[in-house]
Amino acid sequence: MQTLLDGISARLIETARLSVNILERTGDSPDTPADRTVVFVHGNVASSLFWQEIMQDLPRELRAIAVDLRGFGGTDHAPVDATRGVRDFSDDLHATLEALGLGPTHLVGWSLGAGVVMQYALDHSALSLTLQAPISPYGFGGTRRDGTRLTDDDAGCGAGAANPDFVQRLNDRDSSDEASTSPRSVFRASYVAPDYRTDHEDLWVASMLTTSTASGNYPGDSVHTDNWPGFAPGTTGVLNALAPRYFDVSGIVDLDRKPPILWVHGTADAIVSDASFADYNNLGQLGIVPGWPGADVAPAQSMVSQTRDVLGAYAAAGGDVVEVALEGVGHSPHLERPAEFRQALLAAIGYIGRRADPAPPTEAIVIASSD
Repeated sequence: MQTLLDGISARLIETARLSVNILERTGDSPDTPADRTVVFVHGNVASSLFWQEIMQDLPRELRAIAVDLRGFGGTDHAPVDATRGVRDFSDDLHATLEALGLGPTHLVGWSLGAGVVMQYALDHSALSLTLQAPISPYGFGGTRRDGTRLTDDDAGCGAGAANPDFVQRLNDRDSSDEASTSPRSVFRASYVAPDYRTDHEDLWVASMLTTSTASGNYPGDSVHTDNWPGFAPGTTGVLNALAPRYFDVSGIVDLDRKPPILWVHGTADAIVSDASFADYNNLGQLGIVPGWPGADVAPAQSMVSQTRDVLGAYAAAGGDVVEVALEGVGHSPHLERPAEFRQALLAAIGYIGRRADPAPPTEAIVIASSD
């Protein structure tokens, strides 16, 4: 199937680290200044293809670039050293922007990609960060609300949480909806809210199917533990990179130069929430995974509350934070509510002014898709 929408092109960038596939809009100028350049970073089990609709609909004065992370899309399937958290991804992104002759730009990250751009801000610099449905600043699973870890080995986190049949169907490039574990079914159940409809579902599934299941990519290795539920993260692969022993970007609160942050999330997100269906402790609490030792030992991770706490501290320390919570929206606001996402992004990068809060009764901002 054709995977590139009208006006979108792909090319490989050779960097000092690996070959990276990027998407661009035809006609965008490489001389566009940094404050008009927006770089999009996709989430887990996805690729840059997911960003095409929003790229198409941005004003032509902007330059839009979407990057494939290692092990996804057309980028090299180099292994992920999980002991570095997401720094392999962040350093790859930095090498890519350097190869393109770009310094600090506006970064937009989705889920895993939001973790990557937060790490990027810690290690490099950015003009602004847009965090869409971001993973918690303390990683995925295995932490109390204040970010402290539940066990020394992060039991219940990492690659062991991946459904083996889902991994096999990724490997087999299964585009059917015959099973609840097929990528198409997972997209419908987890990536978007139930009422989402699109003519591009085949394209989104094709994007998911670019995920490498080679050793060191998705999901990674797992080790045994005596702690419930019996597995803990290994040292390679994307899911292990998000384990709290390796990943913690709460240090953004202490940045001397704080880029403005836009946080966009849906209230019906099944993946990133205070009761995530991807969190083993929450599944145990619901009785879906047997043997749960109780909330004192294995509480569900308060992912959204953790993000709100850290971004609240960021704002209290002088940072500029805007939160946009979209009622009834799932894990993909840019697909489900593109107009609201687009307007919030354009305000975050300074292309348009922000709406007054509270808004005057006569205020209206209309942005045409052709602007």
